[in-house]
Amino acid sequence: MNEKNLDKKIIDIFREKEKVNIGYIVAGYPSVDFTKQFLQNLDNTALDMLEVGIPYSDPLADGKLISHASFLASEAGVTTDTVFDLLTEIKNDISKPLIFLIYYNLIFAYGIDEFIKKCCEANIKGIIIPDLPYEEAFEMSEKLRENNIALIPLVSVTSGNRMKKIISQGDGFIYAIGSLGVTGSKQVDLPRLESFINEIREVSDLPVSLGFGIKNNDNVNTMRKYADGVIVGTSIVEFLEKNDVNYLIQKINELFK
Repeated sequence: MNEKNLDKKIIDIFREKEKVNIGYIVAGYPSVDFTKQFLQNLDNTALDMLEVGIPYSDPLADGKLISHASFLASEAGVTTDTVFDLLTEIKNDISKPLIFLIYYNLIFAYGIDEFIKKCCEANIKGIIIPDLPYEEAFEMSEKLRENNIALIPLVSVTSGNRMKKIISQGDGFIYAIGSLGVTGSKQVDLPRLESFINEIREVSDLPVSLGFGIKNNDNVNTMRKYADGVIVGTSIVEFLEKNDVNYLIQKINELFK
């Protein structure tokens, strides 16, 4: 991790907090206005940072619920530019770090340099790219570092010998996939999970955040025993269906209490 080239916000949060709370939403779901209202009220939540998913037609790593939300946002006309315009408009209202979760094809179609420029304008602190080819990771990581943005590496129990290489291109924290399935999966093998986290810590000193399959407060508290941060996505997207910002904030705070 080359901290001198990175914005300190993500790094400092992991240093200052015993456990870090990370949420996920699909941008533009259930509406762009709802996303705007929620982001402007982010300080009222227990979240320390937020992943913002860019709608995509073929989200390979996402479960049924998130894929459906992404589809609905796309059908409503939400594009990468829609999200950039919104975040640039309200960036001064947001004090907590925002991290994009975006598929590589969207970045490639947009143009890498232009995409990173827009990320800077929108005050994005990190990027997660689930389908980033390892061959492209070095260039992407270097360009992001030059612009003080962390490329958050994604690793799973199936990463095997590739884990060290994947992590070597990353910054900020490591997103550890806590189940073998797509997001929203129910089963987590705790002994295997603990072994997996130990393997990560052997090859990197970056903080480790666990995601995938975390659905309630009991899950959150269990995962806190193993990791530096906990990521909840599917349950939060489910709360979005109510189309009620106050309800969403209440449910997030119950999740992370």
